[in-house]
Amino acid sequence: MRDLARSLGFWCGLCGFAVVFDRPEHRFACVQRGTARVMLDQLNTGRDWITAPLDPPFGRGMKLEIAVASVQPLLDRLATAGWPLFLAPEERSYRVGARAVRVRQFLVRDPDGYLLRFSERLDDVEVHDAGA
Repeated sequence: MRDLARSLGFWCGLCGFAVVFDRPEHRFACVQRGTARVMLDQLNTGRDWITAPLDPPFGRGMKLEIAVASVQPLLDRLATAGWPLFLAPEERSYRVGARAVRVRQFLVRDPDGYLLRFSERLDDVEVHDAGA
């Protein structure tokens, strides 16, 4: 991440995470919402874990799913802040084993380009496989 203060503003201020612990002298913070935990570590301020060149947007090809009780409060905060969504809210069903999970979800990019999918579980239904 390029700017810890900006990232904390997004993750904690807009997305409802809270700082679990931090090391300000290293520009590092661990944030959590429910059971989802993310480590925010500003580049070039200590120990970097760089596996390839870092060209913005970061996280290309990676998507983090964060389960929430309701997506609406997040959507309201993001809209108030004028933060753009990557994917507008939608309801979708996904097969998980013999069941289909229905969710309301949206996608948003953090300040460095990491893609976050906030997902609210609506209900499950049984899937009937015609070929079985």
